[in-house]
Amino acid sequence: MIASDPFDFRASLHSAYVTHVALLKHGVIMPLQQLVDHFNDRFEHEHQSNFRPFILEGGLVSGIFGPIRVSSVFLPVRQANNSEELIGHIAQISVTPYDHSAHNHQSIEMGNVITNAVTQPTNFQSIISLDRLSRTVHMLNYLNHSHDGGVIFLDVDPRHILSIQQDHGAYFEKIIFKCGLATENVVISTTINSAYALNHTQLLDGLYNYRRRGYQIALNIGSLYAATGLWDLVVKLSANYLRINAPNLESGRNSNVIWPAIFKPLIELHSLKGGQTILQQVEQKEQADIAASSAFELVQGGYYE
Repeated sequence: MIASDPFDFRASLHSAYVTHVALLKHGVIMPLQQLVDHFNDRFEHEHQSNFRPFILEGGLVSGIFGPIRVSSVFLPVRQANNSEELIGHIAQISVTPYDHSAHNHQSIEMGNVITNAVTQPTNFQSIISLDRLSRTVHMLNYLNHSHDGGVIFLDVDPRHILSIQQDHGAYFEKIIFKCGLATENVVISTTINSAYALNHTQLLDGLYNYRRRGYQIALNIGSLYAATGLWDLVVKLSANYLRINAPNLESGRNSNVIWPAIFKPLIELHSLKGGQTILQQVEQKEQADIAASSAFELVQGGYYE
């Protein structure tokens, strides 16, 4: 199990948040190096290791996870009826090999730390460790975007949610507070498909725990064809956002006719539950036309850039 946090983040929440807001109002970003040093100290304490995984270079933060280096890419999410209006960003990881000779021994040590920490079946602890490292990297890099307002969508592996028994979001909440941000600006997004149909109860319990801490929730079902058996989860959760990949127009000549008919009942159902739908990975005009005709509220993709 991960060791308890040595810092009293809740006691410093108000001052951290006020300081960050004041800095943003004056066009100044909270010093990243100070935060990077803090989270490296925290990692050393938790794992009783001298490995410091977070690196700040050129104003951007990355994290070392074994032989890979994880950094951030932020994809703008826009209003469908006004593509100039941003509502937030989807954070994705960018992965590159990491073999810097000065840190090779640390990369090996990191692999050992993760391997030795595996106490759950199917290597869930490694999934949790990578999730937490990636989300920390994203939050630190998001400080350069937070002055724009809006939300940040952070992907969480459903196996991470299933492997935690209680207090989902508590660990990450401390990271958010330390950065001077708030949980309501963070959207916990998990990719689901029919493979998790038998685990709906556990998924719901975990996502409810996140929501109780103020996080918003998004379900990323990818292709609509992957939604088989998921309608009950969509209805019960009433997620704030539903993310759907734009159809691959090359896979069917009549996609621009068929897909709106398929989308319509799901969009209407989700809207009735108070949520918004996002058509993502929109790269072509035909896909943008589908977003408009199907009444998606939000869009993401290279077509709008």
